[in-house]
Amino acid sequence: MRPLASALTSPLVLLALLPACAPAYTAPSGDAAFRAAFSSAGVAWVSGGRACVARAPEYLPVCPRLGRAVDVAWNGGDAWAAVPGAGLAVTLDRAARSVTAGAVAALSGALIYRQDGSALTYEGAAAGQVAGGPSAAVTGGDGADYVVLAGQLRRSGAVVEAAAQAHLYATATGAATAAVPTASGSAGDTYRLRGGQLERADASGQVTARTPHGPGRVGVVGEDVVTVSASGELRRYTQALVPLAP
Repeated sequence: MRPLASALTSPLVLLALLPACAPAYTAPSGDAAFRAAFSSAGVAWVSGGRACVARAPEYLPVCPRLGRAVDVAWNGGDAWAAVPGAGLAVTLDRAARSVTAGAVAALSGALIYRQDGSALTYEGAAAGQVAGGPSAAVTGGDGADYVVLAGQLRRSGAVVEAAAQAHLYATATGAATAAVPTASGSAGDTYRLRGGQLERADASGQVTARTPHGPGRVGVVGEDVVTVSASGELRRYTQALVPLAP
């Protein structure tokens, strides 16, 4: 039997007990509707309802014709998009796969979350429930799922941040939110887009490098720092923020 402590960290367990009245799901809009997910395989993003993927090292965008997408995530090397109007989660490239999921609210690296708070695996199996449709989800560095729900960042039903900020990202030990697009590096450093700059900060928060950059999303793909704009412009940098050829 798996130890209880291990079971509680799995994203596939019952994530929270439902309260008597779950908060109503509200679909993201405006800047919040521009999402991106990064992995060692590349970057996937959704902007204006259009989902795309660009795989390393070529970073050639592939944008299949889908219904209006609301979120993207990576699972098992596949890039997925949530298409609630079609009731599906679908892969964006490689072998065509889909999960009949109903009204999808958010995707993490492990689970598909529906607007009623129920969750599925990418094989379509039931995987517990949260107290309403999350506005964002991510699988943290500790292997557990984190969701933004009713303005709070939660893990297995426990409140991690009472007032979640706009941008959810995975860290080495879990997940966190930030006021600006942020990504966690492998050495405890962070990368963020703010004030017309792409910045690298060390573990103490001191900025150690910066370069001019417009709005977008940022993540780490292998050894590269990668950004994507809402229009689909991709840029690559070294970890010291030296620009690399596209």
